[in-house]
Amino acid sequence: MLNGIRIIEVEGLGPGPFAAMLLADLGADVITIHRKGQHAAPGMPEQSVLDRGKRSIDLDLKDPTDLDIARRLIASADAVIEGFRPGVMEKLGLGPEAFRNSNPQLVYGRMTGWGQDSPLSDTAGHDLNYISLSGALWYSSAPGQPPQSPATLVGDIGGGAMYLVAGVLAGILNAQRTGQGTVVDAAIYDGSAHMMNLLMSLRQSGNLSETRGASLLDGPHWSRTYPCADQGFVSVQCLEPKFYAEFLQILELTDDPDFKKQYVPALWPALTKRLEKIFAQHPRDHWAALFQGTDACVAPVLTPQEAKTHPMNTTRQTWVDHGGVLQAAAAPRFSNNEWQPQPIPRRGEHRQDILDELTSEAAPAPSPG
Repeated sequence: MLNGIRIIEVEGLGPGPFAAMLLADLGADVITIHRKGQHAAPGMPEQSVLDRGKRSIDLDLKDPTDLDIARRLIASADAVIEGFRPGVMEKLGLGPEAFRNSNPQLVYGRMTGWGQDSPLSDTAGHDLNYISLSGALWYSSAPGQPPQSPATLVGDIGGGAMYLVAGVLAGILNAQRTGQGTVVDAAIYDGSAHMMNLLMSLRQSGNLSETRGASLLDGPHWSRTYPCADQGFVSVQCLEPKFYAEFLQILELTDDPDFKKQYVPALWPALTKRLEKIFAQHPRDHWAALFQGTDACVAPVLTPQEAKTHPMNTTRQTWVDHGGVLQAAAAPRFSNNEWQPQPIPRRGEHRQDILDELTSEAAPAPSPG
């Protein structure tokens, strides 16, 4: 879908590489500038799934020759992605202003936690810190338990990478129409707060309380996970009355006077405890089989490896093993483009090919500053 679009990614952590992977999945020519002579970040493999479908060139941005190569690459691109603290790229002579004349249509994607201009712009932070301060963490656990969200999903990926991709694509479309590029200021703090607007709509209708455990999606017995007899878990979220009725019918609770009162918050804690005892009587797969194919909105909680072997994945092929690496396939899907698993490059693997392309393109290098 993005054939002919060139993205330059300056190696970073987390949401930046994820955003660049998504753009590569969509068909963009993504060239990653890896740090020459350095290994992957701590905890990350030398060949990361986040680099799949990309081309890699290793550069030392403190070396004048390599810095000039980086300038030429960015000058040839539709967009660039970087995730440094504000001012770092400017000190290297690679900030947006350096390309205003040589590449006026450049879309400059900047990924940070706190944004380019805020009281915390120069302060370190991580996923959990950003979503804590934005309000996005508040409803993310059972009542009485410390808030804890799925690692990186709400902040780095949801509030960060996905908003960066949306911003870069919007910028490219606008540049194609107007001939003018833009700077995309994608802050995880902003994006994770923006994601809360769905819950804010519940607040308008009186269904969102600032007291944890008293809202429509974080308090009811019909919206949570339950441990099973084998230490597995099932998820339950039968919000609508007709789905809740089917849930009660399967558990033979239809005639229970308390369970009939689905939307009475005062009953939620006691009904939760009753369901805890029920689900603890049998292993996870018993409940998965019992609710399979129903509209009761109950599903087993699977590991990624279990998800790969589930019948759902037999058709969708969402989880794949490619090159010995378990990974999720590209999303979304398109009727006229079929995605195939892409190789993961070694760091610097495409250096000579990329240099040869730059020579043939004869892209003029902009002067720094």
